[in-house]
Amino acid sequence: MDPIRIAVIGIGNIGTLHLANIEKLSSKLHLTAVCDIIPEKAERAAARFGCAAYSEADALLKAHVCDAVIISTPHYLHTTFGIAALDAGYHVLVEKPISVHKADAERLIAAYACARTRGEAPVFAAMFNQRTDLRYRKVRQLVQQGELGALMRVNWIITNWFRTEAYYVSSDWRATWAGEGGGVLLNQCVHNLDLLQWICGMPSKVWGFCGIGKHHAIEVEDEVTAYLEYPNGATGIFITSTGEAPGTNRLELHGERGRVVLEDGLGPGRDLTFTRTEVSVPEFNRTSNSAYDQPPAWQVTFPISGSGGQHAEVLENFADAILNGVPLIAPAEEGLHSVELANAMLYSTLTGEAVTLPLDGAAFERELQRLIATSSFVKISRDDVHVDIQASF
Repeated sequence: MDPIRIAVIGIGNIGTLHLANIEKLSSKLHLTAVCDIIPEKAERAAARFGCAAYSEADALLKAHVCDAVIISTPHYLHTTFGIAALDAGYHVLVEKPISVHKADAERLIAAYACARTRGEAPVFAAMFNQRTDLRYRKVRQLVQQGELGALMRVNWIITNWFRTEAYYVSSDWRATWAGEGGGVLLNQCVHNLDLLQWICGMPSKVWGFCGIGKHHAIEVEDEVTAYLEYPNGATGIFITSTGEAPGTNRLELHGERGRVVLEDGLGPGRDLTFTRTEVSVPEFNRTSNSAYDQPPAWQVTFPISGSGGQHAEVLENFADAILNGVPLIAPAEEGLHSVELANAMLYSTLTGEAVTLPLDGAAFERELQRLIATSSFVKISRDDVHVDIQASF
């Protein structure tokens, strides 16, 4: 079977990483075109990889020099180019977030649905590479298989996304309402929000407290504390920041049958600890005759090496889905959930009220448009900033 002809739209930091991964997967993928709004970028990449260069995505899509596209542009264009590619009959792998806001995400997903109703079968995937991390897969397995029982509490402190001022001035679109549409929630922590809903499901209510430009000279959020309520009565706390160092990554889930803790930097490796009670905690609470007794429990530690295949694994999975129909690691439709959570935390901050899910996407879109229209922020950007995309993983 011939390799899939693929093109990359957007040759920035992450787009360049995708080009390198495509080269490593040459038995399944063949790069036929690159596209970037800066012609010199596209031309340099085309010369390096021996493919066609385009400076306009529309021209690339009309040329039909490929069968699939990777969209790795600034955020707002994920929706624009995603819809155009799906309408033109391409397989699409879109970078995270799939869209800036829920209303746009729904438009993008609707374009996918329309392609399917036309009898087409496009593969539509999202680049949620952290779903390949074996630690998160194991946590999800424990929850999905009922090993914890019903969830009672979720805590995630994920503050190891530290970014300097240099990071924010490295691109003219970054950290602005008009260019990026948000900050840590939509850029870095969209991964963790995806994992949170992938493991625990969606909450029913969100109360967000976002710090806008608290640690950096930006107009979007760079620190967040959010309170979550779930349909079964479970509660959660989600804390993130790009202004803390050293940062923390501690995920703790409590269920009726025990606790799972995942924390970076403890012990000799990246261990995952599961403490399982021998009986249901609510049942023990109701039936024990001792005032200070606790349910008996045993503990197991899962030693886990590495972080999974990350971007390369998601890309190969995308190729395998096209070639052989294998299930996707991250169907793009599921990207709606992380966008909705990010929007809800920010919308709650802006309104000063808790947000009941599902979020009113149109209302948030209007609020975002207001932020853009009333912004007086003066963006400073520089082209002399050193950026090592691998250092961010």
